[in-house]
Amino acid sequence: MATVQLSNLSKSFGKVDVIEDVSIDVADGEFVVLIGPSGCGKSTLLRMIAGLETISSGELKIGGAPMNDVPPRDRGISMVFQSYALYPHMNSAQNMSFSLRLAGEPEADRRTKVARAADILGLDGYLDRLPRQLSGGQRQRVAMGRAIVRKPEVFLFDEPLSNLDAKLRVKMRAELKELHQKLRTTTIYVTHDQVEAMTLADRIVVLRDGRIEQVGTPLELYDNPANAFVGAFLGSPTMNLLDLEVSPENATELRFSDGEAIRIPAPLTPGRKTIGIRPENMTLCPEQQAGAFRAEVVVVEPTGALTELVVRKAGHDITILSPERLSAKAGDLLWVKPDPEHVHVFDT
Repeated sequence: MATVQLSNLSKSFGKVDVIEDVSIDVADGEFVVLIGPSGCGKSTLLRMIAGLETISSGELKIGGAPMNDVPPRDRGISMVFQSYALYPHMNSAQNMSFSLRLAGEPEADRRTKVARAADILGLDGYLDRLPRQLSGGQRQRVAMGRAIVRKPEVFLFDEPLSNLDAKLRVKMRAELKELHQKLRTTTIYVTHDQVEAMTLADRIVVLRDGRIEQVGTPLELYDNPANAFVGAFLGSPTMNLLDLEVSPENATELRFSDGEAIRIPAPLTPGRKTIGIRPENMTLCPEQQAGAFRAEVVVVEPTGALTELVVRKAGHDITILSPERLSAKAGDLLWVKPDPEHVHVFDT
């Protein structure tokens, strides 16, 4: 296992800057997730660590050793790709041991390492099968097994679950977490799925347009987003973002255009503000209360344990998660009370 240090890394394709001045320190054994919208540069950054893309400027170290000019095979990394990248004419065992055979390892040692990886991944009964005879989840396990047998210092994952259906993705997510707990290998994982990021990561790095927006543990980013982008990107359903005006009569109230207001604990300077409220931080009230506002129901979506509502207030569509089973229907008027302690104020 090893640390990974990215110091002021940048990458340009011609005049286009894809990665700009990115610095991250990944601790030994840590699971770090790179997340962001499509085109933010997260896969390019991972490929730079792997040596599949050159570094325009900055320094990369793995285990304290400079890696900018080191070939991929000598970096002590193993990479799992989105497309699995298995050889179709080789069975699972041959795919998993291929890199060991290229390195000249004795056949007995190869068999031992493949057997160990197969036991960890639950592939014992599938080693003789070709990729076309495997399910998507089994193919992904074979791809992970190919990475495990090399005993790398760093695992790199490039959206490995994106080709799986929703149910299998949840199962594989749990298996990935269990695998990391067993091996404790330093891992850098790329995804655009914020649920994957929240459930897998020790720390999350949120990227936008090639730059870091925020780094922290999943709950740090969820509870204290640095800006509206991070707040809205993490969480499902997404955070509600509302553009409101600070009340001229009371600096602890933010008013909708119809005059009703949301209360916050601390006063704000006058002007227009962007506030963020997560759907679970709003309560439905049976009648008017201090700090509540009235909104019209647009959509009701019962999910079993929770009910998700979309209500409309002064031109804003607001999502609410309620633990109650509601009889509300479109067009009804409800009283909604945000928790003042969980209202985030961002720079508009």
